[in-house]
Amino acid sequence: MDADFWHNRWQDDVIPFHKERTNHYLEKYFHRLGLADGDRVLVPLCGKSVDMRWLREQGCAVTGVELSEIAVRDFFSEQGITPSQRQEGDFHILEGEGISLLSGDFFALDSTHTANISAVYDRAALIALPDAMRARYVDHLLSLLAPEVPMLLLTFEYPPHEFDGPPFSVNEAQVRDLYANRRKVTHLETLD
Repeated sequence: MDADFWHNRWQDDVIPFHKERTNHYLEKYFHRLGLADGDRVLVPLCGKSVDMRWLREQGCAVTGVELSEIAVRDFFSEQGITPSQRQEGDFHILEGEGISLLSGDFFALDSTHTANISAVYDRAALIALPDAMRARYVDHLLSLLAPEVPMLLLTFEYPPHEFDGPPFSVNEAQVRDLYANRRKVTHLETLD
């Protein structure tokens, strides 16, 4: 799986992972992040998720990172926001109404982009990546954050032989292994 795979999905509008409604688990567990008004939330591999608008409505500033510029432009268009634009290093950045979306490769993200991050919301980043990329993703993500930055992580688990992904199955043991000794993992809920 490479960048072309995701660019093609967005170009062909094959995005079944995109939901038109705010994620129920974000609404239910947002308070666990302990955020104050104006705190900034990082949303990796954000697509055009309406969850970002919901986070903004809760008083948070939002930084999203997304490979597809189509997704980034669609987000602002669908939310009725006219963003300002600028190029910063490897990223084309669109910003408006407290939401800043960086279009580019997540692995090009550096600490200048994450200096003010107060929390991470990962609804679909970890499960979008094949097993071989997950450790690199988590290592890079954690290298950008202060140790006390909380995360809300949603995963998806199914028998691996049933579906090739994405989304990929990531079970609790895998999450604990990926974040071992670097973050406290608290399992909040399982839905069958």
